[in-house]
Amino acid sequence: MNIPEINQLLAGEYGDRRWRRHHDPLSELIATILSQNTSDVNSGRAFASLVDTFGNCEEVARADVAEIAAAIRSGGLSQIKAARIKEILRLIWEERGSLDLTFLDGVPISEARAWLRELPGVGPKTAGCVLLFSLGKPVLPVDTHVYRVARRLGLIANSVSMEQAHELLEAMVPPDDIYLFHMNLVEHGRRVCRSQRPRCAECVLRQICPSWGISP
Repeated sequence: MNIPEINQLLAGEYGDRRWRRHHDPLSELIATILSQNTSDVNSGRAFASLVDTFGNCEEVARADVAEIAAAIRSGGLSQIKAARIKEILRLIWEERGSLDLTFLDGVPISEARAWLRELPGVGPKTAGCVLLFSLGKPVLPVDTHVYRVARRLGLIANSVSMEQAHELLEAMVPPDDIYLFHMNLVEHGRRVCRSQRPRCAECVLRQICPSWGISP
C-alpha cells in the first residue's frame, strides 16, 4: 500500500493540513485524558469547563478530586478521570518542581514517550497526542479511526493490536507526513470509513482499498 498515494488522495478530499499547535504539552495531556471513552464534543466541553472553573493547571492541582470531577462531568467517567488528572499533576510537580512539560521538546522522542508513559493512565495514544499536537514531533497516535481505516486499507493485519499499531504505522509514514496522515485518517474514519455502514461508494480510496464494498 502506497502511503504517499493515500495522503495525496485524502488531502485532495479534506485538505493538505499543516501542523499547528493545539495546546501546550500539559494541557494536551489533560485534554487527551478527558477524550478517553467519550466523544470529541463531550471531551471538548469538559476541557472548556475545567479551564473556566480553575483557570490554570496549578489551580487544578490544588483542587479536590470532587471539584475536578464536577467541572469535567460532561466528559463522562468524571470520578475516574478527575482522580487520574489529580495524581498526574501531583507526580509531575514532585518530579519536576513545576507543571511545565516543555522540557520534553529537548529530549529524544523515545525518552519523552517513555517519560509520559510512566504517568498513570497514559498509553501510546495519549503520549503520541502530546508529542505530536503540542510539540510537533513525528509521533503517530492511533485512535479508533486510524486503527479501523489502517486495517481496512491493509496497512496492518486484523490481528495487530491497537498498541502494536502505533509502532508499525509510525514506521511506515514519512516523519514529515505523520500529522497529515493522522488528521486525514481520523477525518476519513468519521465521515466515510465509519465503524458501521461505511460509505464505500463515496470513498476516495476505493480504487486502492482491498476492503471496498465489504461489510465490516
